[in-house]
Amino acid sequence: MPEGHSVHRIARQFGVNFVGTAPQVSSPQGRFAQGAAILDRHEMLDARAVGKQMFLEFEGGHWLRVHLGIYGAWDFAGEVRIDPAIQIHATRFGRGRLGQTGMAGVVDGPVDGAGEDSVTSIGAPRRTRVHMAETDREDPVNGVFPPDPVGQVRVRLLNEAVCADLRGPTACEVLTPAEVDAVIQRLGPDPANANTPEERRRFVDRARRKRTPIGLVLMDQSVVAGIGNVYRAEMLFRAGLDPHTPASSLDRAALEALWDDWAHLLGIGITVGQMITIDGLEGEAYQRALRDRDERHWVYKLEGTPCKRCGTNIVLEEFGARKLYWCPGCQT
Repeated sequence: MPEGHSVHRIARQFGVNFVGTAPQVSSPQGRFAQGAAILDRHEMLDARAVGKQMFLEFEGGHWLRVHLGIYGAWDFAGEVRIDPAIQIHATRFGRGRLGQTGMAGVVDGPVDGAGEDSVTSIGAPRRTRVHMAETDREDPVNGVFPPDPVGQVRVRLLNEAVCADLRGPTACEVLTPAEVDAVIQRLGPDPANANTPEERRRFVDRARRKRTPIGLVLMDQSVVAGIGNVYRAEMLFRAGLDPHTPASSLDRAALEALWDDWAHLLGIGITVGQMITIDGLEGEAYQRALRDRDERHWVYKLEGTPCKRCGTNIVLEEFGARKLYWCPGCQT
């Protein structure tokens, strides 16, 4: 499932490519025909993410809420402009290169071998399709714009320059402002939107009321928004916390440190397009981390291998119906 950094990156692309335009909105698949008719040719006023959910505001008091879930993804095609605040990494297909040359922020970097949260994130030349989810990828569109819908496209947004197709979301619905506010109120704080003492205090207060293990609390979107399985495992390792420790037993300082680390890692993820959770990587070590998931994480999907710090084998266990990776040597 896409974690918070991916959804923020997608929202920023809507901000630079659609906000201020009145796109055609359709449902090639047909399942969103009624909602599409409500939004069609209304000006998009705002695009924002809260945790794993994205909200697009249209004139007339209508909002499109999208939650990608496990299988959802956005494809962008056309003359895709890039938010200058994020990095773009170029894909190599053999000796060829996809990635617009001369674009601010473009990094001619290696390709993520796991294809998990690809370093080819949003690296779109003109007339390419950019697939944005937990895996970002690029596919040529052969110069045809707009491209024909591919697969089960729930909703298509199209203006004069850019096309965005949504497939396989968990949620795709039109809401009123009051309904949007109700959804957001149920979510925990998101440091990408407001990394303030008040929001940190809100996270700490909500977490301290939970007697459940901190390894479950960090995945509770009503406590803190945007953390998924990767960030959960890596944050707990970085903090040296046993995932089974009840959240209510942790002191404020420990919880405040978790919030601060989440803000730090989320900022890296949004900017780089990678969940890089090992600090201080430079030069070839950084390039390896972009290329190989195992080189950028401490414990995630490293079960059975020696911990990079203490040598204890990393453990994998089922925890709250999800896979948990942790080091019994460092996290005690």
